[in-house]
Parts: sequence; C-alpha cells; structure tokens
Amino acid sequence: MENVISPNIIKNQESINKDKNAGKKLFIETYGCQMNVADSELVVSIMMDNGFSTTDEINNADLIFINTCSIRDNAEQRIRGRLQVFKKLKRTKPELLIGVIGCMAERLKEKLVEEEHLIDLVIGPDAYRDLPNLIKTAESGQKAINVLLSREETYADINPVRYSSNGVSAFISIMRGCDNMCSYCVVPFTRGRERSRDPQSILAEAKQLVVDGFKEVTLLGQNVDKYNWEDKKAGSTFSFASLLEEVARINPDLRVRFSTSYPQDMTDEVLNTMAKYKNICKHIHLPAQSGSTRILEKMKRGYSRQWYDSRIKSIKKILPECAISSDIITGFCTETEEDHKETLSLLTEAGYDMVFMFKYSERPNTYAEKKFEDDVPEDVKSSRLTEIINLQSKISVEVNKKDIGKTFEVLVEGVSKKSKDELYGRSSQNKVIIFPRKDYKKGDYVNIKVTKVTSATLIGESI
Repeated sequence: MENVISPNIIKNQESINKDKNAGKKLFIETYGCQMNVADSELVVSIMMDNGFSTTDEINNADLIFINTCSIRDNAEQRIRGRLQVFKKLKRTKPELLIGVIGCMAERLKEKLVEEEHLIDLVIGPDAYRDLPNLIKTAESGQKAINVLLSREETYADINPVRYSSNGVSAFISIMRGCDNMCSYCVVPFTRGRERSRDPQSILAEAKQLVVDGFKEVTLLGQNVDKYNWEDKKAGSTFSFASLLEEVARINPDLRVRFSTSYPQDMTDEVLNTMAKYKNICKHIHLPAQSGSTRILEKMKRGYSRQWYDSRIKSIKKILPECAISSDIITGFCTETEEDHKETLSLLTEAGYDMVFMFKYSERPNTYAEKKFEDDVPEDVKSSRLTEIINLQSKISVEVNKKDIGKTFEVLVEGVSKKSKDELYGRSSQNKVIIFPRKDYKKGDYVNIKVTKVTSATLIGESI
C-alpha cells in the first residue's frame, strides 16, 4: 500500500520550521540584472514564510545570501571579493551560514564549494523552493547544493516581498529562461529553457501591487517578446502583446514597462499595443550588441544589421515619442576595424537615448569559448570601447537637447542625491528628471517642463 502523507502533517512541519527559525535574520545582497532583483524578492518571501526576517546590518545576520551574476568575468570577481568579506565574518561567528544563489551558483555548481571553502549553500535559480531543506542540511554541518534546472518552474504562486523597493515601482517576472543560445552568453546554461508564467497569476500580482500603492510595474523576462502561454483546455494562446494590453487595462494610473526585447522577435503588434495605451511607457530596450552583420552572425544573434535597422524604423514610425536604449559589446572574436566602424554608424543612425557598453568577456563553456579564439587584443578592446562611449555621450546630449522646452509627466521616485531640495523621477521614456521639491512627494505624478540637460539627466521645473 502506498504511503500517503497527510496535508496536516506537512503544515505542522512547516509550522515547526517557522518556529525554529523565529528571530533569525537574513542578509541578502543582489548583483546583476533586474531578474536577479525579482528573484531575491522571491527568496525573501520563502525565507519569511519559514520564520526569518531581513536585516540591513550584516553583523546581525544568521544567514547571508549573495545573489550572483555570471554575464561577465568582472561581475564574478566582484562577487568573489564580497565572499572574502563574508568569510572573515564567519571566522568570528562560526554558526553564520553563507549561501551563493543565482547564476554563478548554477554555472560553477559543486566547484564553487571547492574554491570557496567556507560557503555552506550553493543554490541555482530554479531551486529556491528547496531553501528550507537546504538550510536544515547546512545547519547540520553538511554542504547543501541544489542546482537542478527545471522546464516548468515559474514561482507563479509565490508572492514576492518587495523588501528593498522604493514603494513606487515593482518588478513582475513573466517568464524564465532563454532559448536564444547566443554564442557568447551563459544565460541559457544558468537559467534554463524558456517557460512562460500563467497570465492570470501575473494579472493578480499586478492588481495586488495597485492595491498596495505601487504606481509602476516592469514585466521581466530574458526575452519578453517570446512570452507565450498555452491554455491547452481552451485551445488558445496568450501572446506578449495580449499580456501587455491586459496589464495596461488594470488601472490607467498604473505605468507599465517591460524588459528585455529581442530584435528578432519584437513585433509590430507589441508596438501598436504600446501606442494604444498611454500608461504603457514609451521606452524600449533593444540590445543590438554589434552593428556588423558578420559579427552578429558569429554571435548567433539570429538577425542582420538590416533587420535590426528595420525594427528601429518601425519603432520610430509607430511610436515617434519612444526612447530607445541598447547594449553594445565591443571586441568580439575576429572583430575588425571595419566591424567596429559599422557599430559606430549604428549608434549614429539609431540615435539611441542611452546605451550600455562593454568589452567582450569570454565566458567558460559558451559556444564562443569552445569554437572561437578571443583574438582582439585587450588594448584594442579598450580603445574601441572608449570611442563608443565618447560617441554615445555626444549622441545622448544631442537627443536630450531636443527635450528642452517639452513637458513630461514624471513619476516621483525620491529625493535627489545631490540636494534635499530637489526630487527625481522618470518620464514615460525612462529618463531621469530632476526638479525642485516644493510640496511633492514620492509616488506623485508631476508635469515637468525641461529647461536644461546633461547626457544622462533632464532638469526642469514643475508647471
């Protein structure tokens, strides 16, 4: 006869675990992308359900989690530097548990414990439900490791705890994983295959955020354009454009953003949906990575320069007021001076509002690491990156100058770092705008007329 565990027994065990952990404090530090921030909010929710509270004071912590990024080597080196600080604390407080979670944990797995001896837990992005059991194992003196990837896990039923939120903006994870397999990227190996989250759970989360006073949500996915929920019972599918529209209809005062779009998959249907709703913010992050079709093919990006240019043209035609940002990698394998010039021409032609710019960093076990030689000298990478940064700085200033005299609705996020007499917020185009404080407060919508600009910021007066 099969043994059946009573739900009451499970609930009793959960209650025991919660009581056992009552008073224990978690310190969590997050590196990398917005997806990692959203994951940390899931982790905090799970830990609080098991009796832990959070602390901003590392010396008060009983458990330290560092949520990690593996996208570039310098990100991992920063994390290893922080681990040295945590390990010094552990030597004075032996009962302290240290856990590495997220992408670096998934990439290195058991090797991480071998390299960083005082680490107690190594937990991949799909194993957070197992945290209570893993902590119990670590408390017994054993190393606790779970880096199993899942084809189904979306954490749809877990309500994130916005422990470090500004109380105005929140992230909603709509899908996990990535199937694009770009030759330089570790994400498919650290976050697994693409899977979309039930749209009803997403809408329920967004509605609750409105109830809780949030004014803006950002829908997150490695490639939001590939969001595709199949309702097998109804025989229907739910696209990203459909989801975006449903979230926008929840409340006209709720701003809706999303990240990240993939050039090959971004459709005019999404652009037309953005145009239809005022509260869908007019900003698209569309990573190009290179302006050279030859390099794009080597990167396995799945589109040409011509295709990318056509997407930029569509955005500007359908959404003329839309801001566009991008990512650029310089110095990828075999990149020539001519390839570099094509990237510079892309910056000029696209007229980006803002760009994240990086030197190529070879990542272990990627297709590029296995098949290509990282043959662009470091000094050449650096000089090309400097040239890209200098050009984009000039472009950003010129683009921002066009905003002088215009009025934007700004959602107030907080007090300016430079002056207590000034507030800052963002426009629909995701541009930071600074203005006099007056009687405005965080969460207010304020109309600001731009009077001057820098390459990164708009400055104005309320009207």
